[in-house]
Amino acid sequence: MMRTRPLKVALLGCGVVGSEVARIMTTHADDLAARIGAPVELAGVAVRRPSRVREGIDPALVTTDATALVKRGDIDVVVEVIGGIEPARSLITTAFEYGASVVSANKALLAQEGAALHAAAGDHDADLYYEAAVAGAIPLIRPLRESLAGDKINRVMGIVNGTTNFILDKMDSTGAGYQEALDEATALGYAEADPTADVEGFDAAAKAAILAGIAFHSRVRLDDVYREGMTEVTAADFASARNMGCTIKLLAICERAADGGSVTARVHPAMIPLTHPLASVRGAYNAVFVESDAAGQLMFYGPGAGGAPTASAVLGDLVAVCRNRLAGATGPGESAYAALPVSPMGEVVTRYHISLDVADKPGVLAQVATVFAEHGVSIDTVRQQGKDGEASLVVVTHRASDASLSGTVEALRNLDTVRGVASIMRVEGE
Repeated sequence: MMRTRPLKVALLGCGVVGSEVARIMTTHADDLAARIGAPVELAGVAVRRPSRVREGIDPALVTTDATALVKRGDIDVVVEVIGGIEPARSLITTAFEYGASVVSANKALLAQEGAALHAAAGDHDADLYYEAAVAGAIPLIRPLRESLAGDKINRVMGIVNGTTNFILDKMDSTGAGYQEALDEATALGYAEADPTADVEGFDAAAKAAILAGIAFHSRVRLDDVYREGMTEVTAADFASARNMGCTIKLLAICERAADGGSVTARVHPAMIPLTHPLASVRGAYNAVFVESDAAGQLMFYGPGAGGAPTASAVLGDLVAVCRNRLAGATGPGESAYAALPVSPMGEVVTRYHISLDVADKPGVLAQVATVFAEHGVSIDTVRQQGKDGEASLVVVTHRASDASLSGTVEALRNLDTVRGVASIMRVEGE
């Protein structure tokens, strides 16, 4: 039997995502009620600019006093889609104190304050759900913390930012330079006027922190994630990648150490073989590749941003939280029992592609090989092309630690025959 008294929802933010959440709540009201077991009612919408016309939303519901809205006491669920650290953090903790559960899409806040927010939710027997914080419409958080709860996850690697994937895909498929591809992404609405958070990897790093924490049952904060942007990737890098049967993606990589005693989380550009499933992810799409003991290899793929896709994930959480409210229960909270430490980037082991500008004369290759050997870095392949006294030397290593590779490169720079290090890129997915 369906309950007639509606569950009341407060919406914080009514931009691209918030307006879609409100629209779906209105147009799909009957279906949502049937799935939940009770009607859901939009009880208030907190915005910064109340004068703006918001189609389909009763102006009487609009307020600029978000704090008063979450303090009403009759709100069952607060949906937070305003982003940023403050006032979102204060509003969410206040919502818990006044008896509401929370659905959030705020990756930056969850990456930085996830443990404290989970603790606050637990203190007040409330839910904190955030499927929309990581990969838009792609179901990922719930599979990791529920469907795979009985498995051991060893690695999570993915493309979690659509803007950067569009740019890199455009550079690869058309030969465009970075700035040209960025300009096109901006014109099409895939990139913000200030794309720094995307192209420098901050957005992906926040998502990596969330994914690592869930996958490895350990607390991983944004500050624990190693981050490199993709602004230095060039057409020459793509040419080198093609010679290796690879492409280049900005990857978020979270993995358990071989001995199981620590984890790493990192974001950086990497060459990835064309045979890997992530290599075929085109345009502004996202995909995440998960490796676990029992389930093996899984890939989650779909639109990772945009109003409607992100709203879809928000509404999925809203349905789950409302069902929990009706049942007088809460869903899974933070699972950090493993408490694995996060290893520094220097201990990460992977393959490397190094391009050197060198003098084109006998003995150069022997000198370079000696430097690699002295630092314990094994060489897999070498390719040299020379002309008019100058040459390009490309070295691909076997697996080596970041620290040993850094020492190798520093020593290479001190060789008289090495004119410069043109590029260094990690090779992943093998």
